[in-house]
Amino acid sequence: MLPRHRDPIVAVATASGRGAVGIVRVSGAELSAFVVALLGRALQPRYASYLPFNDAAGAPIDHGLAIHFPSPHSYTGEDVLELQAHGGPVVLQLLLARCLELADAHLPGLRLAQPGEFTERAFLNDKLDLAQAEAVSDLIEASTEAAARSAGRSLTGAFSDEINALRDKLIDLRMLVEATLDFPEEEIDFLEKANARGRLEAIAAQVDAVLTRARQGALLREGITVVLAGQPNVGKSSLLNALAGAELAIVTPIAGTTRDKVSGTIQIEGVPVHVIDTAGLRDSTDEVERIGVARSWSEIERADAVLLMHDLTRVGEPAYDAGEAQIEARLPRALLGSDRLLHVFNKSDAAPAARHASEGLVLSARTGAGIDALRAKLLALAGWHAQPEGLFIARTRHVQALRETRAHLAGALAQAARADAALDLLAEELRLAHDALGEITGAFTSDELLGEIFSRFCIGK
Repeated sequence: MLPRHRDPIVAVATASGRGAVGIVRVSGAELSAFVVALLGRALQPRYASYLPFNDAAGAPIDHGLAIHFPSPHSYTGEDVLELQAHGGPVVLQLLLARCLELADAHLPGLRLAQPGEFTERAFLNDKLDLAQAEAVSDLIEASTEAAARSAGRSLTGAFSDEINALRDKLIDLRMLVEATLDFPEEEIDFLEKANARGRLEAIAAQVDAVLTRARQGALLREGITVVLAGQPNVGKSSLLNALAGAELAIVTPIAGTTRDKVSGTIQIEGVPVHVIDTAGLRDSTDEVERIGVARSWSEIERADAVLLMHDLTRVGEPAYDAGEAQIEARLPRALLGSDRLLHVFNKSDAAPAARHASEGLVLSARTGAGIDALRAKLLALAGWHAQPEGLFIARTRHVQALRETRAHLAGALAQAARADAALDLLAEELRLAHDALGEITGAFTSDELLGEIFSRFCIGK
């Protein structure tokens, strides 16, 4: 642990603003004397006591519940004190100030907690592994019901259990390989007698299965960003409103109504889809509109998927077709011909059937025709597959660690398949695969990574 991890810490543990209840949380190595100084008496462990929270003059700041959780049976693994008061910002700040006021005499070193520091201590004191600690933040930030349920499963250890089971199998395999390296005189035919190749193939298959589910879990957490692009007045804002089921964007017959991006998040089968409506793509002498168009191109380059919208009622008009050609010529080369680009032909309700496109998706943002097909297409673009109950939440770093694990297992399999297999190289690939898996749960983790992860938490958690 770093020196700061030994400091007692305090913070308001509930969200900012007004609420029925607010919580001030203190965590440290030994809080008994501090509890008596703050509340006037000791507390029965893990028992809610109703009492006044007094200031230095003995006047009550508020009346509420106090709970003392002695270590190691607490969230952080240290002594924890929770003061549950009325949820007014002034009341909570007064309680926080009173805790800090008593610190010099009764809890030296007490300081305000940094973002995520309570959960970081839970990890450092083996109350949670790193994947579970991240699930705490993911549960708080979940934007869909499916994401919340999946984060809850990760918090209970579902994801970690699968990773740990894989690590145990890798450890057994490493022990066999390294025993053979240590005792070559025994002439153990490792690859055949220990069925190393069969075990390795089974582990690789399990990693593939977990990786597939982790990709889906990452989608539930992060979703995809979809940009609506096209010429002015092709129906981008109408489509955003149709997908969201709400009037997020202003819709008028006047070209150029949308001058800056308008965004909204919808969910399709529990997957968050961040939809961005952009300014119509055209040359303009209006400085404000030009800035909006430049931002539109910037969003197109960053998007996970782009819906390039076309107006079926104007197809064949020389000016409109020329604008389409200009947009097509300026699209990023990596987008052209890729699955990330979907042509959407709008206003099917007002266009002659003969004009309906043979490629792409035909719909009407006004009537809703074709919207369900678009939702299904967006899920396909995201790589989503319907999953049975039991999916866990995951992050991009988890997916990357599993990919790295799989790459090292592929290297190990390549060695095992050779007639002149080099067991030292096989052992090294297994070690690297083992380390990559350990990064997920925090068995092998740098302080820099911990700092990055927990700095994204809210203060008080």
